[in-house]
Parts: sequence; structure tokens; C-alpha cells
Amino acid sequence: MRLAYVWDSRRCISCMACVVACASANYPEFMFKDKPNPQWNWLASNIRVVVREKDGRPEIRLRLLSCQHCENPPCVDVCPTGASYIDKRTGLVKIDHSRCIGCRACIVACPYNARWLNPITLQPEKCPGPLCSRTLPEKAVCVEVCPAGARLIGDLDDPRSPVNEVLRRYKVGKYKVERMKEHLGTSPKWFVITG
Repeated sequence: MRLAYVWDSRRCISCMACVVACASANYPEFMFKDKPNPQWNWLASNIRVVVREKDGRPEIRLRLLSCQHCENPPCVDVCPTGASYIDKRTGLVKIDHSRCIGCRACIVACPYNARWLNPITLQPEKCPGPLCSRTLPEKAVCVEVCPAGARLIGDLDDPRSPVNEVLRRYKVGKYKVERMKEHLGTSPKWFVITG
């Protein structure tokens, strides 16, 4: 099994339900703190919101970033204790917090800036969070709450998975399937539909 995510940026209505759901489900203890994620200056969520600017003003378009669940993850390669690893059951990149020494090498190594430092434990956090780690591969909270159906998760090894169906549908035509920073050789399993 190789779980992968799809975010359809054309269908996304920028409601932030996925961001809030990730934060409240995985890190409820941070929901009422002033700065729960000082690294991103945002909620304690594993989804980072990137708002593009034009002429010093925010544009309507945004990009939602999360762990890319790379098949060749730099964060795993630099981890001195093996706390960052690829889960053999799901193919997702995970953190074993009991093995993590908080050195932050994985945070620095991630070319997607998809990890953040938990201000209480001083250990990195990332997708999937604690709750989603228990519910995957059946469900991910960000996918479940999306009112526009802009988020999917599925097995790349299963030709009938929703992810593969969408990727086949958008390989041709005016829409494009992108993977961020593919040139780095990380083989991300986070696909973005644009167009």
C-alpha cells in the first residue's frame, strides 16, 4: 500500500475546514492558545496555508501545504535515531515520538516546510497527526470535512482507488496534475490539480 493525497485546487473554496479539523482533531490542547504554532504563526495544524502576494497584497489564490509523504524523504534520511520513518503498512512518512530526540534535523531537511515544532514537547509534528495515524487508511479528518470534495486519499497501488481515478481523469485535458519540487527526486505522493 502507498497512500497518497490529492488536493484539487480548482474545487477548493478556501473555507479552511480542513485546517481547523486537523488542528481540533489532532491537537485539541492547542485550540485556545494565543500562538499554538509559532513556526507558521497559525493553528496547530499539519496543513500550512500559503497565501500568495501580488504588489504587496494577498491574492485570493492560496496553496495548502502538508507533508508530501515522499517515497525518498530527506527527513527520514537525516534522522539520527530512526524516529522519522516510512510506515510499511501505509507508505506514509511518520514520526515515532518515543524515539525522537528533538534535534530538528527533519524540520530543516524537509524541502516543503511541512513540519512544525510542538512548543510543549519540543518535538516535530506533521501529517498524519495523532488521531489520523489511528484512523488511516480508512479516513483522514481533512478529507472527511471538505465540503467541496477537494481533498482525497487513496492507495496508489490500487487502480480503483479514488486517487488513481482522479489522476487518470486529469492526465489529459486543460487541467494539470502537479507534484511540488519533483526535480529534487523526493517522489512526493501529494498531488495538486490546477487549471
